[in-house]
Amino acid sequence: MKFTGNVYRYGDNVNTDEIIPARYLNTSSEEELAKHCMEDIDIDFSKKVKKGDIIVAGKNFGCGSSREHAPISIKVSGVSCVIADTFARIFFRNAINIGLPIIELERANEKISDGDKIEVDLDNGIVKNLTKNVEYKINPFPPFMQKLINSGSLMNYIKSSKQN
Repeated sequence: MKFTGNVYRYGDNVNTDEIIPARYLNTSSEEELAKHCMEDIDIDFSKKVKKGDIIVAGKNFGCGSSREHAPISIKVSGVSCVIADTFARIFFRNAINIGLPIIELERANEKISDGDKIEVDLDNGIVKNLTKNVEYKINPFPPFMQKLINSGSLMNYIKSSKQN
């Protein structure tokens, strides 16, 4: 699976309240959540982001409460994947469970700038910065995780596994 998009870059310790503020958690509409994604740290994010774009951040992305709303709002906003130095463990699992690819890349925030165009090849474990003409090796996801992401979510993966 490959993704190409423009980068929205953020710093360390982006927490789930910044990804989707708690004041919007009274809705079950994924589209409504996406409208407010990142608004407390980037007020115009939902207006600027295009399908396929990529979030790059520093350390501990997704820290804070364990709400699934955070990765859902990112995915539904059109973001194809998130690249960060490290992720909060619960956010990591929630993101994979809803089919949002997340990639750990050491010093991602130093290597990739806001607005860069990058290509992510999950199958081969490569991130290419097309703007800077630089390539980084990442650990590819194990086959079962690739199948889960390709299915779109853990629930879709389970459903398709039962049919086979």
